[in-house]
Amino acid sequence: MANSDFVIVILGAGKGTRLKSSLAKVLHRAGGRSLVEHVVRACQPLKAREIIAVVGHQAEDVTAALVPLGAKTALQKPQRGTGHAMLVARRAIPSRAKYVIVLPGAAPLIRTDTLAALARSHRETGAAATILSAEIDNPAGYGRIVRNDDGSVAAIVEDSALNDDQRAIREINSSIYCFTLGKLWPETSGHHGCGRDHRDAGNGLDRSGSHRRRRFSHRAVRAAAGKDAHRRRLHDSHRQRPV
Repeated sequence: MANSDFVIVILGAGKGTRLKSSLAKVLHRAGGRSLVEHVVRACQPLKAREIIAVVGHQAEDVTAALVPLGAKTALQKPQRGTGHAMLVARRAIPSRAKYVIVLPGAAPLIRTDTLAALARSHRETGAAATILSAEIDNPAGYGRIVRNDDGSVAAIVEDSALNDDQRAIREINSSIYCFTLGKLWPETSGHHGCGRDHRDAGNGLDRSGSHRRRRFSHRAVRAAAGKDAHRRRLHDSHRQRPV
């Protein structure tokens, strides 16, 4: 499963203030490992050219968890949003890389197969950006994928900004994306940030107007079958969505 023209950027610089914990969000543990370790291990079988983690809050501790796994780190200081995080990561991205998968460091349930399908779909469609989305029964709290009549993506709208019609949408934004680097960098130049956190990464490109000029695609995935399935996956790991 070699993807030598891909790099993977893991967003791990945030504090995770909503957890009300002094520990960096990505360092919280589940199934015997830190959240970010689960993410890196899911990425490793893709055999991307590099796995790069953007670190910031408690950078030394996060780096110490990542280096033994073969991931490189890029320091984001101060933290100025996801757009800025990508500009920080850019310095560590090899010039031969053509594509980047961007995902949060606190997504321990992401599957290697899902990331492989995302990479494959992005390469095959020739899109500027591919959004990984999912349809779930209870989308409350998640950003929604708003589509045009032809099925193309019109916008990603955060839960707090939804109107009554949009609130009924069950397709959510996973905050996992794939970008073509040659089309991404022109959109980020001059930007200090694409939002407060990783949930706004796709929104930032949407606000920049790229959805009018670039081809977007999506990769939809089925949501895992409830909390019991999530628990089983973490237990097992401890033992050994065009838009």
